[in-house]
Amino acid sequence: MLDLLVTNATLPDGRTGMSVAVQAGRITEITAGLAAPAQETVDAAGYLLSPHFVDPHFHMDATLSYGLPRVNESGTLLEGIAVWGELKPMLKAEAIIDRALTYCDWAVAKGLLAIRTHVDTSDPSLLAVDALLEVKERVAPYIDLQLVAFPQDGVLRIKGGMDNLKRALDRGVDIVGGIPHFERTMADGTASVGLLCELAAGRGLPVDMHCDESDDPLSRHIETLAFEAKRLGLQGRVTGSHCTSMHSMDNYYVSKLLPLVAESGVSVIANPLINIILQGRHDTYPRRRGMTRVPELMAAGVNVAFGHDCVMDPWYGMGSGDMLEVAHMGLHVAQMTSQKGIRACFDAVTVNAAKVMRLTGYGLEPGCDASFVLLQARDAVEAIRLRANRLRVYKRGQLLAQSAAASSALSLPGRPGSTSFSTSL
Repeated sequence: MLDLLVTNATLPDGRTGMSVAVQAGRITEITAGLAAPAQETVDAAGYLLSPHFVDPHFHMDATLSYGLPRVNESGTLLEGIAVWGELKPMLKAEAIIDRALTYCDWAVAKGLLAIRTHVDTSDPSLLAVDALLEVKERVAPYIDLQLVAFPQDGVLRIKGGMDNLKRALDRGVDIVGGIPHFERTMADGTASVGLLCELAAGRGLPVDMHCDESDDPLSRHIETLAFEAKRLGLQGRVTGSHCTSMHSMDNYYVSKLLPLVAESGVSVIANPLINIILQGRHDTYPRRRGMTRVPELMAAGVNVAFGHDCVMDPWYGMGSGDMLEVAHMGLHVAQMTSQKGIRACFDAVTVNAAKVMRLTGYGLEPGCDASFVLLQARDAVEAIRLRANRLRVYKRGQLLAQSAAASSALSLPGRPGSTSFSTSL
């Protein structure tokens, strides 16, 4: 007898009427119209069954701290960093853990079961690092949480920056991070990329670097990151996050840059909600959107994913952990409004993001983990348009969250009685 059988499901690739069989936490079969005894049978009623959502770029140490110790009134990246700097001396491990666990509850309800979070290593006490290492252990049954050692204040800019980062890795942080555009000089930024990539290569770790989060077209650290990935044999293990300066770069230079990034195997993460808020703040009009060149990167063969980045913190006062909201903003900012473009934005918060995090067992294929979400939508396009209701969320075949289908009961003018129906409109 199967543990779980989901019937009459639509899959992201467009197949309909599909059944998904689950045994011992894994998908054993996907076929049309399968009928088999199971401990639990769920009729998907034609709705979309998707692999769970993945957020490859987040800041969980700061989440839900909005207004502490004050609000970022200018809305700029630099004031956000300043507010975070004011908050850091006041942080308590218990408060970081409590806020992070609250956010993880939100994430599960939204079908978000894998998150890569950057954790600030600039404080020599590594208080935030220790707090999120505890969170990682506590949420392991339901969220795959990866930690990036992130030197928010610059690994070369502050005394002991590299030592702090190495100690974070020694304590169990998974990934080497960096922020070259925030170092004191362009030369220091370039040097930091090389040093951090060499550190990662020596330890056999991935790299995920905040890269060129700026409107400055001359901030070109993504070029150095791609070069170092090739030089050190790190292909497939390196990610450049943000890369917003590419939005402002000269087209000829970008025509040379895109093939280099593709050849290097570097993935790129755009953060639509935050990029559209933080970038262009020094412009009058025309005002730049700031998000990196998503469709052009995809067309060049680069793996592009979307991250949420921030939820109610010094940089962004909104957010709810909904990766469909991220995809919705992404398609608007990138003007990816074709059917193909919208589906690519859905991939950016599912399969592409899973590739960034190098998740094993991810997907809807026999042998994959039975970790998926049933959405009240008929396809990926409708899921993004509606930010569809998460009807059921499963992790390795275990039900983690569920909600009732949205419905309406009304009496239509000119028609007798009351008509009850489920609707996604």
